[in-house]
Amino acid sequence: MIKNKDVAIKAGVSVATVSRVMNDSGYVKDETKRIVFKAFDELANQDRILVHSIKNTKTNIIGVVIPDISNPFFGEVIKGISKVADKMNVSLLVCNTEEEIEKELKYLDLFKTNNIMGLIITPKTDQVGYNSKYLYQLEDIGVPVVLLDRGINISHFNSVFVNNISGSFDAVNTFIKEGHKDIAIISGPMSSKPGRERFYGYENALKSNDMEVNNDYVFYGDFKLESGYKMTKQILKLKKRPTAIFSANNMMTQGCVKALVESGLSIPKDMALIGFDDVDMFEIMNMGISTVSRPTELMGEVAAEMLFDLIEDEQVKPTSINEVLLETKLILRGSEKLITR
Repeated sequence: MIKNKDVAIKAGVSVATVSRVMNDSGYVKDETKRIVFKAFDELANQDRILVHSIKNTKTNIIGVVIPDISNPFFGEVIKGISKVADKMNVSLLVCNTEEEIEKELKYLDLFKTNNIMGLIITPKTDQVGYNSKYLYQLEDIGVPVVLLDRGINISHFNSVFVNNISGSFDAVNTFIKEGHKDIAIISGPMSSKPGRERFYGYENALKSNDMEVNNDYVFYGDFKLESGYKMTKQILKLKKRPTAIFSANNMMTQGCVKALVESGLSIPKDMALIGFDDVDMFEIMNMGISTVSRPTELMGEVAAEMLFDLIEDEQVKPTSINEVLLETKLILRGSEKLITR
């Protein structure tokens, strides 16, 4: 595997600088980024020569790389993948990256020497070229790849996504129809396809109703519970509080609810809320949280079927890109209401 230390030595920079460039975090000069990219590319080319020397003996295993195993969404996705894999008598090797690009690259490097049949991956980001280089190397040694939920930079891989823009638009448009004028968003990272598209849906809904995006109401999380909690706490400190919050994923919605309850606020009496993705706990507790629901298990099934089609056809690189876009469904349970204060 190409280690940060090796890239740092070749580029003549610190390991910390390489880490910041790889994770797109913190400030790094453009020239330094160029030097780090160049060093990585040269090391990747050396690694590619070694990859081609690997014996082409496939196991009865497909790899699955996900960013957050604690997120119930991915549990449902894996259930769908497993349903199809079981019929094919194939096992899954599931790897959890914890939203860290370095872990993602470590697992992709592992797969290069473990001769898996194919790979389904939800990458951390599409804003760097590192993961795409590793995926192309896997493809070069005969491993077909399918993307699920998130894309990568300059991709020709088959993929399964949902209509994030439409789902978010419907949620925010519902707020507006209820009479809300001050609507906050806890967005995911703009470096990921779902993060960007769900923000675009929020933005489009406002603009289609002749409303401007108020930057004071735009907060960026990282799709994890703690960020939803922290962003909600910041929202509650605003001099002019919004009357509604749209939370762009289920984990951040849980954090949002935690912050609201902890602050002694009632949903929707004190703050209206719609989240993206269902949260079973809310239903069990009869909390009535409205959500943008998506067919999570079906996403896994479609991705697995797509992968096995490539495997059976011995077609590592698809002749034409097949992108499946599944629709969301807005489920209203009452938390979207505007209660006159």
